[in-house]
Amino acid sequence: MNIIRSKPLRKVMQYTKPYQSRFNWVIIWAVLLSIFAATRPYIFKEIVDKYLNNAQDKSDFIFFVGLMAVILVAEVVMQFFFTYWANWLGQDIIKDIRDKLFHHIASFKMKYFDNEPVGKLVTRTVSDIESIASIFSQGLFMIVSDVLKMLITLVFMFYINWKISFIVVAIMPIILYATNIFQKKMKVAFNEVRNEVANLNTFVQERLTGMKIVQLFNREKIEAEKFEEINKRHNKAWLKNILYNSIFFPIADIISNITLGLVVYFGALFIINGDFSTTIGDLISFNMYIPMLYNPLRQIADKFNVMQMGIVAAERVFEIIETDSQIQDKGTLEANNFNGNIKLENVRFSYIQGEEVLKGINLEVKAGQTIAIVGSTGAGKSTIINLLNRFYEIDSGKITIEGEAIQNYKLSSLRKQIAVVLQDVFLFADTIYNNITLYNPEITQEQVESAAKKIGIHNFIMSLPNGYQYNVKERGVMLSSGQRQLIAFLRAYVSNPSILILDEATSSIDTHSEEMIQKATETITKDRTSIVIAHRLATIINADIIIVMDKGQIVEKGSHTELLQNENGYYRKLYDSQFSINVDN
Repeated sequence: MNIIRSKPLRKVMQYTKPYQSRFNWVIIWAVLLSIFAATRPYIFKEIVDKYLNNAQDKSDFIFFVGLMAVILVAEVVMQFFFTYWANWLGQDIIKDIRDKLFHHIASFKMKYFDNEPVGKLVTRTVSDIESIASIFSQGLFMIVSDVLKMLITLVFMFYINWKISFIVVAIMPIILYATNIFQKKMKVAFNEVRNEVANLNTFVQERLTGMKIVQLFNREKIEAEKFEEINKRHNKAWLKNILYNSIFFPIADIISNITLGLVVYFGALFIINGDFSTTIGDLISFNMYIPMLYNPLRQIADKFNVMQMGIVAAERVFEIIETDSQIQDKGTLEANNFNGNIKLENVRFSYIQGEEVLKGINLEVKAGQTIAIVGSTGAGKSTIINLLNRFYEIDSGKITIEGEAIQNYKLSSLRKQIAVVLQDVFLFADTIYNNITLYNPEITQEQVESAAKKIGIHNFIMSLPNGYQYNVKERGVMLSSGQRQLIAFLRAYVSNPSILILDEATSSIDTHSEEMIQKATETITKDRTSIVIAHRLATIINADIIIVMDKGQIVEKGSHTELLQNENGYYRKLYDSQFSINVDN
């Protein structure tokens, strides 16, 4: 019974505390159900011995038959309440666990998501938690009910005829031993099944998300073969599970039938040899009691399977819940309406320990300035943005806004003052309006439309079917990359940030969209501190200061005009290269 004492189960049981009253009632229903079930064969024995097997007065016969009917009805009622309340409790518990799990995941550092497959997290949040519900609906309470039924059945059996009862009890260690072996094998099998389910989810999620790449590079057959291999391992894991079930349950049935045969044989010998303590009613009642004793024992093994799967799932879920990967939110200052003074002092950072991405960055941005950051891929440009938003924590150094270290601000209020427009815009499968407001009740339809008119994209949105209520589908596939970028600009603008960050927001769009975005950029950067990361130098010529980065360091700093004067400088070479390409085209 190690499964009952397992640590994951104890953790799950902690979530029953808010529902203690309901939990207690489920136990009460289980006890009553067991008593009523075990009483039926005893009443049947009394009817046989007193009214069908001799000529005694049958005046109470109707009473016993009526009592049998009442017990049957009561048993059905108890079964209903027991089943309904157990499932009700289980669903409320997994609701609480799923809420806690999602809230916990939502607070993880970006580094966690860099290392963990999305499919795995989806499995934990959806199917694994459903398996936890089965602990209550098909596992724990059912096992408690079955154990109670077995104990009460044994009491009745020994009360009726202790000699025959000893025959039944003598056989029980065999099935208990078989059940123990079965459980050990099933634990290994269930672990394999859950691993393969997670692998399947991860593979399918990634391939569906990247289906365009799969088809562009004619990888349909290759990916199908990979899927077949993973699916084959999943199938093999389940077949092992099925094999153990196929072996155990026939053995349990054989043992039960042998026990029944021995009871009939020895009971008949007792009656033939004149043992008046044994009656025909005893044998008939034992014929009913043995299935009531052995079937729960057999079913307990099956329910232990469900429990085992639920506990394995719980172990995986609590592994994530107990993962300490959150950004420490110990700030006490409320970030309200920054002026936008930002300073980085000797900031060092590495995604992988020992491999520095930023190597002592010193940078100061004054309120209202537009700062552009340029450099080759991997130079550390976007990393600065990630650190400013506290998606990652710096290794050393200091980042301050308005003279206060960003760690001193409450995390939610800090991020509320910073809006970011990324190169790869993510839109949810929802309306344009909801993708802009992100369900912020403080942003009204009028504000959204007014902001859209100011940055010049209202007409574009209204040209779509249903306008602001147009559903862009998953990841915004119904819009072009330029249109998605415009929606992202509007989303940033309506949030009214103190600091605006544009992370290569114009690197992969057409000329027409770029013109609209240039207008939008001028509008939303006006009178606020802005940081622009760009590959296209034409988009940052008017920046107050241009920062040039290379291999995690700032190698040049100045205005566009100042940087061009350095003929051997990094920026000059980059500018000449892009200008030459434009001329050639």
